Amino acid sequence: MNEAETRAEHVDPALKAAGWGVVEGSRILREFQITQGRLQGAGARTKPEIADYVLVFRNLKLAVVEAKKWDLPHTEGVAQAKRYAHKLAIRFTYSTNGQAIYSIDMETGAEGDAPAFPSPGELWGLTFATQNAWRDRFAAVPFEDKGGTFGGRYYQDIAINRVMEAIAAD
Repeated sequence: MNEAETRAEHVDPALKAAGWGVVEGSRILREFQITQGRLQGAGARTKPEIADYVLVFRNLKLAVVEAKKWDLPHTEGVAQAKRYAHKLAIRFTYSTNGQAIYSIDMETGAEGDAPAFPSPGELWGLTFATQNAWRDRFAAVPFEDKGGTFGGRYYQDIAINRVMEAIAAD
């Protein structure tokens, strides 16, 4: 079973079972383009960086999921998942082959097998352990992306999120 089949038959249903794309305010961004690829000159670019899944809840990107084909170990995508999570400044990342899930907390360094993907609410609680009224207010404001055709660059999103977190902390 190749990667696309593994994603369609195993990863997508596992994410849906956890509530992603089902719970109000949650979205799954599939084939999320992180970068367009480095310019090499004469209009040529290197290969773009594309995460298999980015999990979004309450307008914030909370996790990256990297899927590999069925025949590979579930930890095959760990380095790639960590690289994407680091670049997007996301705390949680997961690697899977459709049979097992490997979870990584980029903040604490905790890694290990997970029985299932966390629900949007669980992942929100893990990411933001302390309640903050301003964060909740900011999370309720949708970002206009013109029907998905327009989005900020990853570093712009990080800058905006850090400013909002600084405001919420005061």
